[in-house]
Amino acid sequence: MDDDNGVAPAVRDREAQVDAGSLAAGDARPLVQAVRGDVTGRGWHLMPPAAVSQCVSADPAVWERFAAHWEDLATDPYAAEKGTRRLRRYGRFLLSRAGEVTPLDHETFVQPENSNPLYVDVERHFEPLTEAFRAEPVLYALIRLLGDVAGGLDDTDEWIVRVHPFRVVARADGLAQPTPEGRHKDGVTLVSSLLIGRENVTGGRSTVYDADGREIAGVTLSERGTLLLSDDRATWHAVSPVHPQDTGRPGHRDVLVTTLTAR
Repeated sequence: MDDDNGVAPAVRDREAQVDAGSLAAGDARPLVQAVRGDVTGRGWHLMPPAAVSQCVSADPAVWERFAAHWEDLATDPYAAEKGTRRLRRYGRFLLSRAGEVTPLDHETFVQPENSNPLYVDVERHFEPLTEAFRAEPVLYALIRLLGDVAGGLDDTDEWIVRVHPFRVVARADGLAQPTPEGRHKDGVTLVSSLLIGRENVTGGRSTVYDADGREIAGVTLSERGTLLLSDDRATWHAVSPVHPQDTGRPGHRDVLVTTLTAR
């Protein structure tokens, strides 16, 4: 189903038409409604960077400032047990129906039954988001955007939002698996992956599967600001390993995974 960008041409063309119309009109509401309809109807949607940037009011300088936080992540010891050098932090927020975003106290991270096969009901302890990260306006705008989309999946007054900045380091002599667990669910309502950056890597193809395990979408996120969303209740997802393009030096893939769960 994939072309060289990993997205079926008909799907890409339709999304480009919706995005162009919304951007030209200067109103992101039709775009958000189209994304919401796709996630609700077919289980996933890919938002290109221009569309995401408009929805969260981010220009290149904002993205550059936000990306700098990926230089201040901490080692993920659980991924290291599987041979992957992965850096991350973790934080929680509460999103109200009115769009109010409130930071929540830090907690251990536990995934529920019928989700991640490696870590179901395992308490994992990650370093919290830095105060500077938690104060980023673009993060709050992204959370509100995701809440607008998730509203098509569940009618709730509040969402629990979990935020995971990740960096997977690729070296010639080691594994670099963004999802060591393979195909899995996160045990949430909506799951999203925002590309922050790629440096000297190949691979990292994101795949979405339907409830029966059939591939319904596949894309290699390659441009900062690209956002992949999926209905976690109806789909599964995975990301293929990354490898250094120039084997003489390490590479990395930076993403922000944000999930919403109806409270």
